[in-house]
Parts: sequence; structure tokens; C-alpha cells
Amino acid sequence: MKADCHMHMVLDGVNWKSAIARHRDNPQEDFIRNALQTYKDLGYTYLRDGGDKWGVGAKARELAPDYGITYRTPLSPLCKAGHYGAFIGTAFENAAEFARQVVNIRKNGGDFIKIMISGLMDFHQFGVLSEPGLAQKEITELVHIAKEEGMSVMVHANGADTVIAAAEAGVDSVEHGAYLDRNALDAMKDAGAVWVPTLSTIGNLLGKGRFPDDQVKEILDSALQNVSDFAEMGGLLASGTDAGAWAVPHGSATEEGYFAAAGVGEDVLAQGLEVIRQKF
Repeated sequence: MKADCHMHMVLDGVNWKSAIARHRDNPQEDFIRNALQTYKDLGYTYLRDGGDKWGVGAKARELAPDYGITYRTPLSPLCKAGHYGAFIGTAFENAAEFARQVVNIRKNGGDFIKIMISGLMDFHQFGVLSEPGLAQKEITELVHIAKEEGMSVMVHANGADTVIAAAEAGVDSVEHGAYLDRNALDAMKDAGAVWVPTLSTIGNLLGKGRFPDDQVKEILDSALQNVSDFAEMGGLLASGTDAGAWAVPHGSATEEGYFAAAGVGEDVLAQGLEVIRQKF
């Protein structure tokens, strides 16, 4: 089975602002159908969306059976007010408001809950994130709330401490996962969390001139080493491109190549995908 376990139908891989503007008033069916046809032509049968607050992923899920594709979406991802994620997700001020939003997502047919709990990589400088992750206590509380509603949990998480907190809280999948250490890898493995490292969002930047190649290469090498170590430990990995992100078009075929560079084969990825399919 060919799958992309992390993509964003709302985005187009070129310009996130214009991509969102395309769908802001109403999900554009022609765009969605064209993307789904691309995935079908490439042999994809499973897509897991990272969510958006304009209903694009929900519309794609509605249309996906026409293309023989199983499509899963959290509807809108949830982010703490004042922190990363508001450009695409729904902000919450406190745990009580988060709980109300989780209930709404469940009632409205969301397949799982996605929580943004950290910033993202600064591709200009190795080792730097746009902001630190949420506090461990808050991460634990948010995951507990979602689990109490019977929902699986995906987290956007970078940085070792943030990923450790998420894994110990019981998340089902960790997305991105930049700058991890052995303790973070151990925590994910012990929790049975699937790591979706979205390597294409890093490697596809090389040679584009937008960011310093030496810094991008260092970030990629670090990620590949962690992926290799995690696979050797017996950790669960799944392929997700973050399609829609800059330089990652829908149907991008780059992710497996990066996994291959880390020494991770299709048999390992198949195990992670099976867990994703069961939980999401």
C-alpha cells in the first residue's frame, strides 16, 4: 500500500498564503480533485491530512472514495493562543476551551485530534526552533483531555524535551521531530508512538537558494541519523511528506529516498503504517 501519513490538502507546495486564500471562502473542489487524481495516478490509497480550519481536508475526505483513497483528517488542528499554528489551525486559550474544541471535533466527525505543541525549524540556523515547546504539564493535560474523548492524538512536535513530554503523555504519532536525542527516541519507542519525520520538508530545500545549503544539510544529516537510530532500536516509523509545504508538492515521491538514505526500508515503514491505519 502506498501512503502519505502527513500532508495538507489546503496547501500547494508553492505559497502558503495564496494557497489558503484559494480556499478561504469555500474549499475549491477542482483543486482538491486534481490533487486526489495525482495521488491515485501514483498509486496512493491512504492519505492522512494534517488539518486546516477551512474545511479543505473534510472536503477531500468526502471526495476521496471516488479515487479509491482512504482519507483521514483531524478537521482543524488545535494550537495554544499566541503560539505556532494559528495560520492554519484553531487557537485555544486554556484547557477548558481546548476540551470544548475536542468535543466539537469529535461531534463533527474528526478522525483524530492534532495538537501543535512546538515551533518549527529555523532553516537558516542548525539547532534553532522558532519557539520552545509547551510545558510538560500542559502537554500531558491536553493529551489526556483528547484521550478521554476517545480520540487518537497526532502532535506537531520539535525538540527533545517536547517530544519526550508528548510520548510520555501517550500520543499516537509524533510529526517532524527535529533535534531529538537518545532519551526522546527511547521515549517514543517505549510509548509505541509512530514517528513521521517528514524528511522531505528538509531535504527538498537543498539547492533551492531560499536557505543556506550548509545549514539545511546539517539539519537533514541530523534527522537522518536519528531516523536510522530509531529504526535500529525497533521504533515505529511511517512515511509522510508534509505535502503542501514549500517545495513539497502533492504526490512528491521524495520521502522514501530519504528513508533509504537512512537505511530504512519498506518493511519498516509498513509496520508503522499499519499502526497508523489502526489508530487513525
